[in-house]
Amino acid sequence: MKTFLFTISFLLITLSVFGQTKMVIHKTDGQKDTLATTGIEKITFIVAETVTDFDGNIYHTVQIGNQLWTVENLRVTKYNDGTDIPKVIDNGAWAALTTDAYCAYNNDENNVPTYGYLYNWYAVNPLLLAPAGWRVPTEADWTILGDFVGGESTAGTKLKSTTGWLNNGNGTDDYGFSAPSGGFRLNSNGAFSGMGYNADWWSSIGYGSAFAYRWGLSYDEIRVIRDFISKRYGFSVRLVRDL
Repeated sequence: MKTFLFTISFLLITLSVFGQTKMVIHKTDGQKDTLATTGIEKITFIVAETVTDFDGNIYHTVQIGNQLWTVENLRVTKYNDGTDIPKVIDNGAWAALTTDAYCAYNNDENNVPTYGYLYNWYAVNPLLLAPAGWRVPTEADWTILGDFVGGESTAGTKLKSTTGWLNNGNGTDDYGFSAPSGGFRLNSNGAFSGMGYNADWWSSIGYGSAFAYRWGLSYDEIRVIRDFISKRYGFSVRLVRDL
C-alpha cells in the first residue's frame, strides 16, 4: 500500500469517496490535478498557515525545508505598532531619502495585488515591519533557502514563477516560492525599472551606513544574484519564520 503526504498552501480540495478511483485537487488558478486512489492506503493533507499584516492583508505560505516563507510580496503600509510608513511618489524625493518609504511600481496601485509594494531599506525595520513571529529574512535565511533548493547557482530557475518573465525567462517554481518579476525603483533618480526582467528582495542585514544586502533573480539567469547595494533602492520584501 502507498501513503501520500501533501502540503497545501492555497488549494480547494474536493475528495471523492475512497472506494472510488480518483481524487481531484482543484487549484485557485483554475487548474486541477487528478490522483488515482487505487492502492493508496492513506493520504494526509497538511494545510499551510497564513499570516496577516497590520493592514489586514493575508499572505499564503509554503514550507521549504525547515522554513516557512510567504509566497506573496509584502504590501503593508503600516508598521506593526500602527505607525504609517511614508508613501513617496515623487522621483526626486525618493532618490534623496535616507529615511523609510514605500511605493507601488510606477506609482500604480493596480500592480500591488500581484507584485506587492517596493520599500527602501530604511523601512526594513526588523522589529516593526513583520507581524509577530515573522521576520524579514536575514542573510542566513536566504542562504538556507538557496542551499535547500540545490544551491544558489541554479536556484533562480527553481524559484521563479512559471509566468510573467520576459524572453522565456520563466522558472519552474519547483518549491512554490512563486517569485514574480516585480521590478525595482532606482536609488539615483527614483525611476522604475525591471518589471518582467528582475525580482529583488531585501535582506534585513545592512552593510555599512549606505548599503544593505539584497537577493535577486533575473530573466536571463538561472542563478541567484546576491550582493550589497544602496539602501535607497526600492525592492520587494518577503517574510520568513522557522518551523
